[in-house]
Amino acid sequence: MRTDHQEAVRKIEKKSIFCPTIWIQTVQILLIILCSVWAKGQSGPDFSILADKAFHKLYQNPDECINYSQSLLISDQNPEHRIVLQNIISQAYAMKGDYIQSVNIYSQKDSREKENLSYFLQAAGDYNLADQYQNLDLYSQSQRIISDLLVDNKLLKGENPRMNVITAKLYQLQALNFGINRNYTVALENLSKSDQYLGFNNQENRILEMENKVFRASFLMRQNKLEEAKYLLESTIILAEKNTDYYFIQALAYENLSRYYFLKENYHTAVEMLEKGLSKIENLPYNSLKAKIYESLSKNYFALHHDEKYHQYNKLYTELRTKLDSSTKEGIRYIVKLVETNQNNNLEFQKQKQLKNISLISGGFLIVIMGLLIWFLILKSSHKDLKKQSDFFEKQKNMEQITSKSLSKEESATEKDPNKISKEKENEILHKLEEWEKQQRYLDKSMTLSALSSQMGVNTKYLSEVINSSKGKNFNAYINELRINHIARLLRTDPVYLNYKVSYLAEYSGFSSHSAFTTVFKSVTGMSPNAYIQEISKSRTS
Repeated sequence: MRTDHQEAVRKIEKKSIFCPTIWIQTVQILLIILCSVWAKGQSGPDFSILADKAFHKLYQNPDECINYSQSLLISDQNPEHRIVLQNIISQAYAMKGDYIQSVNIYSQKDSREKENLSYFLQAAGDYNLADQYQNLDLYSQSQRIISDLLVDNKLLKGENPRMNVITAKLYQLQALNFGINRNYTVALENLSKSDQYLGFNNQENRILEMENKVFRASFLMRQNKLEEAKYLLESTIILAEKNTDYYFIQALAYENLSRYYFLKENYHTAVEMLEKGLSKIENLPYNSLKAKIYESLSKNYFALHHDEKYHQYNKLYTELRTKLDSSTKEGIRYIVKLVETNQNNNLEFQKQKQLKNISLISGGFLIVIMGLLIWFLILKSSHKDLKKQSDFFEKQKNMEQITSKSLSKEESATEKDPNKISKEKENEILHKLEEWEKQQRYLDKSMTLSALSSQMGVNTKYLSEVINSSKGKNFNAYINELRINHIARLLRTDPVYLNYKVSYLAEYSGFSSHSAFTTVFKSVTGMSPNAYIQEISKSRTS
């Protein structure tokens, strides 16, 4: 009896071991454990490391950065992570000088979901837009976005390392905007504020800190503090070359150091610095920085009277500059359309909210209207005679109003000229023209009335009208006079330019040919470029 009972128990235990339900439950538990471990492996700290590595690759090779970040995008479906990676990819295309693709990547983020993002990612998106504007030479738009952000105490608290990096980048970008407008004192103040937010020890913070040193040196040189600038650049180069793959920072520092030697008229050493910088990025697609190096090399070789090298690098610079300018123009058109689309989406969203509010209020209004209607019907039935008189006088009154309105419309039609630009609009365009002149964008050989109107976001007809009325000349005469005044001032203030050939001066100041430059120069100054240079040279020797 005991043996039969034991055998029955053993069979039940054996049966339970091989029960499919128990096995399924066991597998489910194991899967839950594995998923929780995987989820922890994909949490914030690990992604921060991956994002930091992607940012580091920006300064090694933009193409590698793009490939690496896109591979992360494929495997990471976290919306916030994807936005961070898209921002990095957008920056990589901008460093290549491919502004069209840079804006395209930026535009892939759905602006309608902005309200659902964390404050950090909203600020990061605004920074990226300000960076896009600056890349496209739309400095006032960039400056306005950053100014609005930097008044927010939530951004400036300095408690969150991720927020601190965004704040540091914003101050750095604003410093560059002020530098473009030659307000070097305020630019340096913004760089100091940027440094205050760079305490966290990772690749991104280290790179931004080195960039700030290079930019600070650039502004100091423009304030004629040459030795202080030189010390900063040399120390930055030492630091950057310890990290042997900071190629962009190394090239940027060498390019800025070459300016020190150029100002000291030590052209051989300046060339040496530029060639070192070029060697760091020669096989990398940092096209904007390459264009600067090519331009500086052509200037130095020109000063050394090395015609072959001058023509070699001037050709490289011209070809690359033309390509970058074309990309800039297309990028401007793209971002203007993008901003207009976003504004329209926001307006549509506001309309929908207003319609909801109206639907809530309409019920109350309907009750009031129904009450008035009932009151009107009662009044109508009890005062028929009065109603007839009221109708007669109401008709007379309406006829008088219609007559007066038609007269006022005729008067307003004769008084107002719809084609005439308002004073407020004229002042706005004049202010934009003043900023454009300060930025010396008139030196751009490809600058046209339509390109300028696109950059300013102004109607071409209005812009032409304001230039004609305020400057007393058409656009071509206006921009040519700016160019001649600019080069004439350089010839008076910087003796280096007295040694340049007239053909180089023509090209530098934005003219398409030597003959066109000579003709306009004579019409503005009353003498030919050669005669002007001789007069300046005589006054310096006497």
